[in-house]
Amino acid sequence: MHISILGLKQALWQGQAKQVVLPTDDGEICVLDFHQPFLVSLSKGDIRFDAKEQSGILKKSITIKDGIAHMHGNELAVLVET
Repeated sequence: MHISILGLKQALWQGQAKQVVLPTDDGEICVLDFHQPFLVSLSKGDIRFDAKEQSGILKKSITIKDGIAHMHGNELAVLVET
């Protein structure tokens, strides 16, 4: 899936990912390819994802204060405050 993690002033990360784990008020949710569409509020925590790079799959993490995430098609857009 294609993910875009956007901060207030800049893009924090954009690219392909195998899976993404998002922190929400009700706990973590794991998003895989072609997940059902959703819009969710994010809480303080870490966004963890397995990024598809030319060298293979790399585990990455971004710590956030809060935000929102929107999944549609096979694209995940995440707007966050860090």
